Order: sequence, then C-alpha cells, then structure tokens
Amino acid sequence: MSLSVRPQRRVLVTKINRSQSFAGVNSSADRPFRNLSAFTPTVSRKTGSRVSRMFSMSHKSPPPKVPQPNRLDEVYEALKKGLTAYLEVHQLELEKLSTQIRESKRNSRLGFLYDLDKQVKSIERFLRRLEFHASKIDELYEAYCIQRRLRDGAHNMVKAYSTGSPGSREARESLAEASKGYKEYTENMCLLENELESQLGEFHVRMKGLAGFARLCAGDQYEIFMKYGRQRWKLRGRIEVNSKQVWDSEEMVFLPLITEFLSIKVTELKSLANHVVVGNVSCETKDLFAALPQVVAVDINDLGTLKLSLEVTWNPFDKDDQPSAASTVNKASTVNKRFSTYNQSPPDTPSLREQAFYVSVDQAGLLRRHGQW
Repeated sequence: MSLSVRPQRRVLVTKINRSQSFAGVNSSADRPFRNLSAFTPTVSRKTGSRVSRMFSMSHKSPPPKVPQPNRLDEVYEALKKGLTAYLEVHQLELEKLSTQIRESKRNSRLGFLYDLDKQVKSIERFLRRLEFHASKIDELYEAYCIQRRLRDGAHNMVKAYSTGSPGSREARESLAEASKGYKEYTENMCLLENELESQLGEFHVRMKGLAGFARLCAGDQYEIFMKYGRQRWKLRGRIEVNSKQVWDSEEMVFLPLITEFLSIKVTELKSLANHVVVGNVSCETKDLFAALPQVVAVDINDLGTLKLSLEVTWNPFDKDDQPSAASTVNKASTVNKRFSTYNQSPPDTPSLREQAFYVSVDQAGLLRRHGQW
C-alpha cells in the first residue's frame, strides 16, 4: 500500500478525496496531489514482540465543542465498509471450517473434530458480537442524523428571527427558544460524536523499518515520533552493518479518532546536540478500517527517498472488549496444518505400531479368559 500526499494537514470542511491507500499529508501547504507506487520493505529487526500501551481510556479526546458532521459521515462510511469486510472474511472462514467438518466426519479422529467444532462455535459467537456492534453503530449514527436535522432547523429559525424585526415580545421569545434549541442539539451531536468515536476499536501499528535506498547507512540513528490526538509513540532505531535495523519498540496500539490525523516526525540523530528533522507528515486514518492487516509506506521527505514502513491491523473492539475469537482468521493456518498432519495416514488404517499394540491387547484378553495371566 502506498501514500498519496495531501495539500493540507487538516481539511474538515472541504471534501476529502478518498483513496485505497494510507493517505499522507506533507507539511507544506502548496504541495500538489501525487500518488506513489507500492513499496515492499526489505529491512528487518531483531527485537522481540512487545506491545506498547502508552495510553489509557482517559487519553481519549473529550467531547468536542463544535461537531464535525461532514467528517463523521466520511468516517462512518469507511467504518461500515470495514465492518462489512470483517463479517465477510469471518463468514468465509466459518463456511470453510464447516466444509472441513462435513468432509472429515467419517474419516478423522475425534480430537481433530473437537478442535474444529470449537473454532466454529467461536467464530459464530464473534459474528454475533460483530453484528450487534454494527447495529449499535448504526443506531448511534441515526440518532446523530436526527440531532443534525433538528440543529439545522433551529439554525434556520434563529436566522429567520434575527433578520426580521424583533420588536414584538413573541418574536423575542421565539428567538430565545430557537437559540436554546440550537445549543441543546449541538451538545447532543457532540456527545453522540464522542460516543461513536469510542466504538471505533483499535489500530495495532507495527514498526517494520525505514527504507531509504542509498539514504540509509550503517551507524545511522533515527528517532520516530508519532502523535495521534493525545496519544504519543516515540521510538529510536539504529542501522546495523548487515543492513538490519534494531528498534527499542516495535508495536503500538492507537485508539481511532474521528477528527484527528496521525502525525509522524522522523529525526536523524547525528550527535548529542545536532539533530536533523528529516520529515514531518500527517496521515489520513479512515482508510485503515480493514479486515486484514495492511502494510503501508509513508513518504517521510518530499522526494520520497526515505520511507517508513508500517503494518496496521484494525480490531473493531477495544482492549476492554476483546472477543475470544478476534484472531480466528489467523488460526486458519493452524487448522490446515493440523488437518494435513492428521491426514498423513488414514485414521481407519492403523500403523504398524498400533497393530502391534492391538495384538498385545487381544493376547492379554485371551490370557485373562483362560486364567493364565
């Protein structure tokens, strides 16, 4: 997945062009749009798996003072597509497991069938929770649209009473009532917007490394600082002689936000007091609502000679509402591996060791019957 550069860091009123990539924003405001080719990282890291959680629920943004209905519409559409894709992927996995159960029911061991049945039930529970989650988001969005229409009507009434002659007492009372309603509907929209934001799940961002072609040299040290609303992630890395990269942190969990963009700043650490800012970009996040992990390439500088490779996995549930079957799709390879292992020899044809065991059991039974044991 590649990046498309945006002309401004935050555009909330004008229409935002949507792409199939992880959209980035350059710091210069007069930069034209451009699309970059796909990028596959060739660097590796030697650190172990470690997830950084540098935030709590209190780090989520408070209810906004001014609602952003246009932006919320875009995030809602992207979220619905992501949930639909999530349902389709797990539905396909459920059908695949059900087919395996039907095909192997007469010619397989009970332990393997038990494992398949457990995963089928786990996926079914996860699908029900996912459908309920999608319906809850739809209800919140419908309530938001109702408050938006009421707010627009109150705004029109305030505008009409303000342009007229507010000489009469009835006109002044109507203007005050319309203004009160407009304020109330605005507060309701802000609360619903904040509630919908809390249902966006999690973004698991994994650091895959920097790629700079001839830019990266052995011994170079870089610092990457990511800012997403109130959430922060800072990590440092070093380029080794064998072209590998070692980073002090490799994974971070971000809570998705509606009106915020992900800001990425890369600094080259040359000496103790001499640091060079390589690039500072801001990236769109609404395209990250996808069922499968995505590898994105972020252009750090204007020429694209330095790229940051990230792997982003979206989980529709947050850390306090983790489903037991959230990783059922990732377990498919394990199921197939077990399936091939059990089917290396037909279960109804015993091996030589099993035949010898059965013969010894039969002989022991005959000895017991004749009292010779």
